[in-house]
Amino acid sequence: MKKKTVVLVAHDAKKKDMVDWAKFNKGTLENFELYATRATGERIIKDVGLQVKLLLSGALGGDSQVGAMIAEKRVDVIIFFWDPLSIQPHDVDIKAVLRLAVLHDVPIACNRSTADFLISSPLLKEKP
Repeated sequence: MKKKTVVLVAHDAKKKDMVDWAKFNKGTLENFELYATRATGERIIKDVGLQVKLLLSGALGGDSQVGAMIAEKRVDVIIFFWDPLSIQPHDVDIKAVLRLAVLHDVPIACNRSTADFLISSPLLKEKP
């Protein structure tokens, strides 16, 4: 059976939060095919020990790659810890990811509370 795909993205100020969340949910996350933007994925690989397929850095096209994956229906869930207090030079790409997730009805968590709800939902365990 094909594993569901989870994409993990975190802005610099939120990378520690993402690593902490991934550590707490490691046993569950091991059951998914994981993708992440480069720096986020590298931290999760190093600090958590999960297998993660790396995309480009968000600012260098990783956010666009996530958007393409959404449009191609290759993403089941996105955990995107973005920093609402920092200006991002690639803000239009971030907004595109959020817009595409809503447009294509892909669950997206932008904070730990929502990520906890998504990862613990019985709906996530349903067959793809």
